[in-house]
Amino acid sequence: MRALYLADGQLTYRTDYEKPVLQAGEALIRIQLAGICSTDLEMAKGYVPEFRGVLGHEFVGIVVAAADSADADWVGRRVVGTINLGCGRCAVCLSDGPEHCPHRTVLGIHDRDGVFADYTALPVGNLLPVPDGMPDETAVFTEPFAAALRIREQVAVRPTAKTAVVGPGRLGLLVGLSLSLSGTDVTMLGRRASSLELPAQYGLKTGLVDDFADDSFDFVVEATGNEAGFAQSLQLVRPLGTLILKSTFAGNANINLTKLVVAEINVIGSRCGPFAPALRVLAAGRLDPRPFIDGEYPLDDALAAFEHAARPGVRKILIRP
Repeated sequence: MRALYLADGQLTYRTDYEKPVLQAGEALIRIQLAGICSTDLEMAKGYVPEFRGVLGHEFVGIVVAAADSADADWVGRRVVGTINLGCGRCAVCLSDGPEHCPHRTVLGIHDRDGVFADYTALPVGNLLPVPDGMPDETAVFTEPFAAALRIREQVAVRPTAKTAVVGPGRLGLLVGLSLSLSGTDVTMLGRRASSLELPAQYGLKTGLVDDFADDSFDFVVEATGNEAGFAQSLQLVRPLGTLILKSTFAGNANINLTKLVVAEINVIGSRCGPFAPALRVLAAGRLDPRPFIDGEYPLDDALAAFEHAARPGVRKILIRP
C-alpha cells in the first residue's frame, strides 16, 4: 500500500509499504480522510526520535475487514478511532484507561503505524461509528476536538473566569470554542492580527498577546507549540491562577519557572480527550470545524501537504488517500 513513512527525521512517500496484518480483536480500516496536526509536524522534527513508521492519528475511515467473526458487523461502517492502546491488564489501564499505560502504543506516535496510508489497523474497542450525515470533513476533527474537551474533564472552568488561549491555531482555536460552549469568557491571543481573523468569525474575543499586561487572566491555555508561547502564557496567568499546557514540541524549553513557585500557579498538562462527547457536539452542529481547512491533498502529494501544513498561519491540511 501507499504510506508516508518517518525514520531518522526523514519523511518518505512509499508505494511498497506492507498492508497491516490484523491481530485478534482488530479491524482493518480504509482511510477516507486524515488530518495533519502540530504533533505530526513536531514528530518530523524529532519529537519522538526513536519512532519508525507511518505518521498520522486524526482520521475517518471505513472498516473493510475484521479479524474476529464476532466483529463482522463493523465491516462497512464509517468510523473514527481513539489513538491509545494500553495493555488492558495493568493497574493504570484498569483504573484510569490506556492513555498512561506504561506499555501503551499510540497510533502514529509510539510503536504503532498511523493513518497517512491507504489502510490502518485498530482494535474494534477503539472505534466509534460516525453518525449518518456527518461529512468526512467534520468527522476528521473528532480527535483534536476531543483533545480540546479534555480540559473540561480535568478542570472546573468557571464561566466567570477570565480565560485566555494563547495560540489561535489548529488546536488552540478548538480549545477556545470548546470552552466558550459552556459560557466561559474566552479571549484568543495571537502574535499577528491575521491569525485572529477566524476566531473573530466564530464570535470569540481576540487580542494581540503583547497588548496584555502580566497577570491579566485567571486561566490560561498554552497552545502555541513553541517556547516563546510557553513563556508568554506564564506571564499572563495571575497568582493562584491555572496554566494548562496543550503543546507538544521537539526540544527543551529554556524558561524561568520562578513564577510557578512564587505565584503558586496551578500547572496542568492536557493531552487526549473523550471521543464520544466530541462526536455528539459535532453531530449536533454546535461547532462546524470546516472553516479550519486550508487545503486538501491526495496521499501521493503527502510531502507537499506537510510543507503546506508547516507554513505560519496554516490551520488544518487534510490528506485524502
